[in-house]
Amino acid sequence: MLQGKMGVCSASPGFILCMLLALWAPYGSFAFEADASQTVQLSIDSSAGRRIPDSLFGIFFEEINHAGAGGLWAELVSNRGFESGGSSTPSNMDPWTIIGNESSIFVKTELSSCFDRNKVALRMDILCDSESSSNVCPAGGVGVYNPGYWGMNIEEGKTYKVVLHIKSLEAVDLSVSFTSSDGMRQLASGKITGTSSQFSNWTKVEMLLQSKGTDHAGRLQLTTSRKGVIWLDQVSAMPLDTYKGHGFRKDLFSMLQDLKPRFIRFPGGCFVEGEWLRNAFRWRETIGPWEERSGHFGDVWFYWTDDGLGYYEFLQLSEDLGAVPIWVVNNGVGHRDQVATSNILPFVQDALDSIEFARGSADSKWGSVRAAMGHPEPFNLSHIAVGNEDCGKPYYRGNYLKFFYAIKDAYPDIKIISNCDGSSRQLDHPADMYDFHTYPNNANSMFSLSHQFDRTTRSSSGPKAFVSEYAVTGNDAGHGSFLAALAEAAFLIGLELNSDVVEMASYAPLFVNDNDRRWNPDAIVFNSWQQYGTPSYWMQHFFKESSGATLLQSTVQANSSVSLVASAITWQSSEDDGFYLRIKVVNYGSSAVNLKISVSGLSPNSINPTGSKKIILTSTNLMDENSFKEPNKVVPVVSALPNAATDMTVQLSPRSLNALDISLNPAIKPVYDLSI
Repeated sequence: MLQGKMGVCSASPGFILCMLLALWAPYGSFAFEADASQTVQLSIDSSAGRRIPDSLFGIFFEEINHAGAGGLWAELVSNRGFESGGSSTPSNMDPWTIIGNESSIFVKTELSSCFDRNKVALRMDILCDSESSSNVCPAGGVGVYNPGYWGMNIEEGKTYKVVLHIKSLEAVDLSVSFTSSDGMRQLASGKITGTSSQFSNWTKVEMLLQSKGTDHAGRLQLTTSRKGVIWLDQVSAMPLDTYKGHGFRKDLFSMLQDLKPRFIRFPGGCFVEGEWLRNAFRWRETIGPWEERSGHFGDVWFYWTDDGLGYYEFLQLSEDLGAVPIWVVNNGVGHRDQVATSNILPFVQDALDSIEFARGSADSKWGSVRAAMGHPEPFNLSHIAVGNEDCGKPYYRGNYLKFFYAIKDAYPDIKIISNCDGSSRQLDHPADMYDFHTYPNNANSMFSLSHQFDRTTRSSSGPKAFVSEYAVTGNDAGHGSFLAALAEAAFLIGLELNSDVVEMASYAPLFVNDNDRRWNPDAIVFNSWQQYGTPSYWMQHFFKESSGATLLQSTVQANSSVSLVASAITWQSSEDDGFYLRIKVVNYGSSAVNLKISVSGLSPNSINPTGSKKIILTSTNLMDENSFKEPNKVVPVVSALPNAATDMTVQLSPRSLNALDISLNPAIKPVYDLSI
């Protein structure tokens, strides 16, 4: 994730027009100004094609905006181990809050946990009693509550697993309950009881609570009316109905699944580097039992994460999505400090160990740790990105080379991604791919970037581009505008047309919790119980069939008025095994256009009009956004395409993204000259 914007020059409409007319990308890339009263001709040769990389379009997950902690990762308790205030005690235990007053309870953090990697625990001195004559506990008792991440979504009929660790010198009578946001209405409850001998040492307690009511901003309460001292640590609450029981919030996982991502890059972004290396993501500290994970403060995006969503869970997420994992490793470079190349070998070994964790046999040192976590078979880790946005920093190149040769020596098949941009000039170091990030601060600049890779040197052996972060930012983007999505669609069509030199692309950021917007815009917005896709999320749906499809040769004849960018692919549906011709067109101009389409290489009976459709993404206002109130204000609209034929005319609405899905006769399998 770029903290500063990449240098993309804004351009006047006249400059953009000159650039668009001057450039002609392979396989029919075009952008013209055409008079709306005239017909624009698009010619497609269905017999001439080139296979698009299988992994062209995917997703990028960064722990930003509480995307994982309080988002995709379904843990309801925030600061479950009381560690976020630091190891110097007493410390801030936020968002845990005391129930009761100074005369009834005294609460503080101590370094008394049974877990070596996270020593902070919570001590509660209960000063009142239910039977005391002088200090009677209030109704409901005293204790602490946790509101989760801006409220816990507790729903009627659903079951939640609560786990906590407890120690006491006296007998225990502790109530564990989910309540309404004000604590006045009980939604579910259970009891922990026992003698002092049963809880004299730290004891793990698990219980299932089924809710009898709903509150989207609920909280977890731990209360008692028995005088004594109780220690608490590692308190967790998770809904039982996570995806496959793997801990992923189902509604958010489903939105990712619907994109059909071919890869997932993780866990960042700047989150990988840290403002300081001491706060960088460390994979070793995020594996093993969740109670033993130390957690850490992400000092780039300024919040604590318990690392429940760790390296293992990211690999599991990739597998669940059927996506290639792209693991971004720290290369000894933070934002404010870095490790000299002469001292980098421990970081290199750390990366090699992480690969063994993912790919090693179940009897290898690190593979056995993975197997103990429940995954004896290796994960399909095939790509490593060395660092994030670190090219040009003093030690990056030297460090990168140490990583490159060590990884290639141990795992020759792994593709290694450099941070240095090779789109306009040749890299001075070996790489299988290079990272390209762009965040233009206006839509016109993004639209013009549809030609970014037209001039990239074509080489079968040269590194391919990984456009791992792109989005329109600034005023044109708002919190996720239709205008931004339209310009981004043009950019993706440009990547599709240049997919001989571009291998992967992903939007950024992926998620934002509406209560903690660290970056705008984002693809998916959520709170404790709701979610919606921004126009940029829905725009990506137009490209989810492109990976592994065949890009067809296309040309256009036009002059003046409306800006157009288009591509044509054929693909086979995994749902019905049918073959389809998909024509995507961005009309970026303010006038409607009559597009006359001519498809050669197919016989007239090749097309099935009854199975063909038109999909359009547009809106009455360029700055329209979706919201919790209007989640479907800007979404694709599907209609029939009854005039589907090898020769047809389609009217394109002003400022619109269009996809024409033309169904091909099931008896006809397209044959291409792939040498084109």
